[in-house]
Amino acid sequence: MKNVLVDTDILINFLRGKETAGYYLNSLLEDSTVYCSAITIAEIQAGMKDHEKDKTNALIDGLNIVEVNKEIAEKAGYYIRTQKKQLLELNDCFTAATAFSKRAVLATGNGKHCPMEDIRKVIVGE
Repeated sequence: MKNVLVDTDILINFLRGKETAGYYLNSLLEDSTVYCSAITIAEIQAGMKDHEKDKTNALIDGLNIVEVNKEIAEKAGYYIRTQKKQLLELNDCFTAATAFSKRAVLATGNGKHCPMEDIRKVIVGE
């Protein structure tokens, strides 16, 4: 069984009916443990529309949520401090650090947000 951490954009695309995100998430059901960061929950809640609440909560309840701890916070800070090539968003660094802590593949819709070389990534298109 493999560990996969799904990024916010994939979950939002799934909730909004994007086929690629749906196919990808369904492909994980049999042979993967699917995680998401607690930071992802905040991002989803911030962008959620009122009519999406029930569907959003059902999706979130089916995921393994990884809380932010000291190890993850330190790794996120390390990413920001050492990735001088581009300006990174703190939320993306927390997501990448969470994937690192779970030894998980980071499934994202935008690889540019996660240039870290010490985690594996899969880019899932729309």
